[in-house]
Amino acid sequence: MGGGRVKALPYVLKVGGRPSNIRFFRELLGMTVLRHEEFEGCKATCNGPYDGKWSKTMIGSEDKHFVVELTYNYGVGEYRLGNDFKVIPYFNDTKKNALLGYADNQCKLELQDIGGPVDHGTAFGRIAFACPREELPHIEEQMKKKKNQKILTPLVPEAFEELSQTDPNANDLLNDAMASDKSEEWFAKGKMQKPSA
Repeated sequence: MGGGRVKALPYVLKVGGRPSNIRFFRELLGMTVLRHEEFEGCKATCNGPYDGKWSKTMIGSEDKHFVVELTYNYGVGEYRLGNDFKVIPYFNDTKKNALLGYADNQCKLELQDIGGPVDHGTAFGRIAFACPREELPHIEEQMKKKKNQKILTPLVPEAFEELSQTDPNANDLLNDAMASDKSEEWFAKGKMQKPSA
């Protein structure tokens, strides 16, 4: 096999929830849909041992590199995951970050390579998300039972959203609070340093 002439073909993943999978690859990972095709069946069982309508979507960074083929069978809701597949490393040599978000008009979370192990220290934060109230009990239940995750703040009233409403005086209030903060001077007078948490 010639070194530069051999190219891996797409890795095929059978997906049951096409919209959520497409959103993951396209919006969260920033991949591009390179090709999409719809089929009525396949005698060669390209889509697996299933009859009926199916599709394949080639998605990746660009067509010169490895891509993923998402095979969707209209009559299949989900697939049982085995333990044969663990990871597709997705990175490039120049970017050492990932930008994640739910929609173009919402804030983004950028993850950056820091060149070593993560040390959360004591100043680590957390993030809050807003969603319709009727969805919260289901989300909490999933996190507690299925994902074994801790809910830091259980279901709260929708008025919580008021915390992120714009206050036209916020900048002045912050500046005033910082200007009137004399804690550094207080510690200095007592020949002390502010303690670390």
